[in-house]
Amino acid sequence: MKRLMIAAVVLTMLQGVEAQGLKRVYDEKRNGVEQIDSALAVAKAEAKHVICQVGGNWCVWCLRFAAFIEADQDISNTVADNYVYIHVNYRRGTDNGDMLKAMAKLGNPVRFGFPVMVVLDADGKVLHTQDSSFLESGDSYDRKKVMRFLQCWRPAAVK
Repeated sequence: MKRLMIAAVVLTMLQGVEAQGLKRVYDEKRNGVEQIDSALAVAKAEAKHVICQVGGNWCVWCLRFAAFIEADQDISNTVADNYVYIHVNYRRGTDNGDMLKAMAKLGNPVRFGFPVMVVLDADGKVLHTQDSSFLESGDSYDRKKVMRFLQCWRPAAVK
């Protein structure tokens, strides 16, 4: 019965995502540790930080954040200029070893809810974990708060 209820909740959440026409951005089959390591290699080569947006295609707020970042040219440029931005998939209710290793590598950020953004330096050190609820405004995100977050954790600001 418990599994049936969980399945119903997930189905309802996915229908909410589909109804809003949001693009799925999480690769549910990708190994999170390998994804993070690949992003770190690019960040090191390009002198950038990494933003790992942890969540899933089941999370409306996760997809809203990804769409928000893409839609605003100034924010999109700030991300492109300073970060390697990746979407690390989190699968609820699983004991998947690779996912647990990825979460451990990020300092187990899921306690903050979803999405949660983890900023890493190019060596993989966790610089900051951002609870996204502090960036929200109504049914979206607050442009000034998101820009401030991005500006405060870019490589030049942290030096």
